[in-house]
Amino acid sequence: MTALLMIRHGKTSWNAQKKLQGRQDIPLSKEGTNLLLKKKIPGQFDDFHWVSSPLQRARQTAELLGGDLITVKEALIEMDWGDWEGRTIAELRSEYGEEMSREEDKGLHMTPPNGESPYRVQQRLKPWLKSLGNPTIAVAHKGIIRAMKSLAYDWDMKDKSPVTFDWNCAHLFDVEEDGKLTVIRPNIPLEKK
Repeated sequence: MTALLMIRHGKTSWNAQKKLQGRQDIPLSKEGTNLLLKKKIPGQFDDFHWVSSPLQRARQTAELLGGDLITVKEALIEMDWGDWEGRTIAELRSEYGEEMSREEDKGLHMTPPNGESPYRVQQRLKPWLKSLGNPTIAVAHKGIIRAMKSLAYDWDMKDKSPVTFDWNCAHLFDVEEDGKLTVIRPNIPLEKK
């Protein structure tokens, strides 16, 4: 088994506006940067290898948390929200009504127009998970971590999540050689500098 510590990137201006960011390469906001400047990874993970999504908000987060020799991994790029990027869920529900509700009811198979479903995110993550050989810290996105949580708990995303993840914390998974995930410890607080 390989230990994998997952961290969501810091806050952006689009997070504050509740917009779906997807592949939009939005940088950290001033608030997001300032919060991360006061945090660090717990010492027990000091020897872990660092990887990051290619999007700048994730790379900036890794750097601010003390990541050294960060390797960019395309597999960790955020879910493609297609035509919904830049919109809020509230706007989409208001505009599309029942159509949006039916799409959300698909859970793992919800697919934004010209985008990708959480299921497709899982499929592109699996080869990367199988390739892990060293304890790793990965800085990625909510959509990526939710897809991994779905795999770990066999959660179809149609109901409430079996475990609440605090997106300001780190989440420790164990990854087996076949890529199977187990959540070892969710919601690990980042330490103060």
